[in-house]
Amino acid sequence: MALSYSAPIVFPPRSGKHTSSVIFLHGLGDSGAGWADVGEFELAPKLPDTKLVFPTAPQRSITLNMGMRMNGWYNLKSLDPINDDEDEQGLKESLRYVEELIAAEVSAGIPHGKIMVAGFSQGGATALLALRCRYQLAAILSLSAYLPLRRESIISPENLSTPVLMLHGDADPTVKYKFGVQSFELLKQAGANVNMKTYRGLHHSINPTELSDMVEFMTQSLT
Repeated sequence: MALSYSAPIVFPPRSGKHTSSVIFLHGLGDSGAGWADVGEFELAPKLPDTKLVFPTAPQRSITLNMGMRMNGWYNLKSLDPINDDEDEQGLKESLRYVEELIAAEVSAGIPHGKIMVAGFSQGGATALLALRCRYQLAAILSLSAYLPLRRESIISPENLSTPVLMLHGDADPTVKYKFGVQSFELLKQAGANVNMKTYRGLHHSINPTELSDMVEFMTQSLT
């Protein structure tokens, strides 16, 4: 079945001056609308010159959820171990779509180096895939996520200096904290410019401290 993408939710720059863009990818079963309030009320006021793009993943059958169809960036068969039997085709299709979104921003006059890709959970995993792009991005941000397809080349030469921030709760029962730590260590070994912040007691969600760190990183990377 062909994948169908709906139009992303977009918040134009509040200042009217478009100098940077953020593409934010939601988690499994969610949609771009699920993060719209964060974009409108938390990000937009701090990033007045930034266009905020919240795409929605296409519907697909998710093996982990008994084959139910839901919005997902790729199929997921297991959460433990999370990197076994991955949906390589789905992951690469989602990366292709993200690259299309990046290309649209470049066509609008924004340099690659002023475009950030970010995401939560499945979206964060897909955002980390964007480190393989053949052009340098402004930054990569992942929340409660892990690095997929780690048996391949995980970072392009162009993105060795690209700032990467991984945020993860140490009580996450869904994407276990150890997978985030393993991904951080693997990226560091590959030469990535990566940092990781841990939130004690946080489950598979965000809290005000993490949100503040997320906004600060975006501000530093794009202004």
